[in-house]
Amino acid sequence: MKNVLIFTIIGLLFLGCKTEEKRTDYIINGNAPGIYNGVRSYLKMVEKNGRERVIDTAIVIDEKFSFTGKVLYPTLSSISVNSVNGKLNFMLENSVIDIAIDKSNIAQSKISGSSSQNDFERYQNEFTTIRKEAMDLKSQLRNIRANQTATKRDSLTKLSTAAEKKLQELPISFIENNTNSYYSLALIDIEASKNNANIDKLLAAYNTLDSELKSSPKGVSLKINLDNLLIAYQKKARVDIGKIAPDFTAPTPEGNTVSLNDIKGKVTIIDFWAAWCGPCRRENPNVVRIYDKYHDQGLEIIGVSLDGNRTQKDPKQTWLDAIEKDKLTWTHVSNLQYFQDPVAQLYNINAIPAVFILDAEGKIVAKNLRGNALEAKVKELLQQ
Repeated sequence: MKNVLIFTIIGLLFLGCKTEEKRTDYIINGNAPGIYNGVRSYLKMVEKNGRERVIDTAIVIDEKFSFTGKVLYPTLSSISVNSVNGKLNFMLENSVIDIAIDKSNIAQSKISGSSSQNDFERYQNEFTTIRKEAMDLKSQLRNIRANQTATKRDSLTKLSTAAEKKLQELPISFIENNTNSYYSLALIDIEASKNNANIDKLLAAYNTLDSELKSSPKGVSLKINLDNLLIAYQKKARVDIGKIAPDFTAPTPEGNTVSLNDIKGKVTIIDFWAAWCGPCRRENPNVVRIYDKYHDQGLEIIGVSLDGNRTQKDPKQTWLDAIEKDKLTWTHVSNLQYFQDPVAQLYNINAIPAVFILDAEGKIVAKNLRGNALEAKVKELLQQ
């Protein structure tokens, strides 16, 4: 009898400690008080470019609606309801999720049942708090009275700057402090899609994540995207203003080769153009005028032609004819490979005309100036 009791207790303990199996699907139960029968609701997936894609729809019946389905991993999503302004962002995962729709402000709707939603809400609350602080401080600075002391103004300025910095650093800070959260993956995706994204910092933050997150389908695809963005960023960064212009060697019309370093002057213009480029040809008379005026003072130009597209029967002859017709008497080079030209690739050229102005040290000091602005910059540099 004693042995039976012991085995019974052990069995109960085993059952009590048994891990509950993870769900492989989701059920969203929407409670929508005040919303009429027949109104349609939409479940949308938020994609990496910030756009939303509808993945399901449901009809409100007796102030309720529901969605069912599966996701590979917790994913930033949204719900919108016809006749209700705005949308509700939330983290969708394979679980039973209950949503109480607030008809007056759908963004304030209550969500339960999604563990990654808790991380999402923590981030949003912290972001809102810091942003309000930053906005309040800016407002105080705008409304500061003339008779208030400089000390007070300086104090507010420092506080405002600190709040703005904290707001900018919040995404990375959150990711580094929540290395096992799927919302951290979503946050990296959001930040990476911004024009001013710091890809180096995002990659560093990604590398702090738990291995389970990084090996997930979302983690793997995100890493590929970050690597591609880093390559694009590096291409752009190497020809940013302030950088030394990368040297290159390319063939001249006569079949010789010349490098940028061979022809650099006190001021150097690298002019990416083509015979087929209308804006380039219309700007050429201005460039000729500037070259004739300042060449004796140290101005050099190297024209890099992007001729060689498939519509040109004889790209080289077309290039040579344009040089002669437009009276372009400076150095010219081209691989006649259109935008696949190695020099164009080196300088991350996606459209022409494109112009780089270099100082005597070969540093890029300006880009894409035309007309009087181009002449003014050349004159300024020659006088230094």
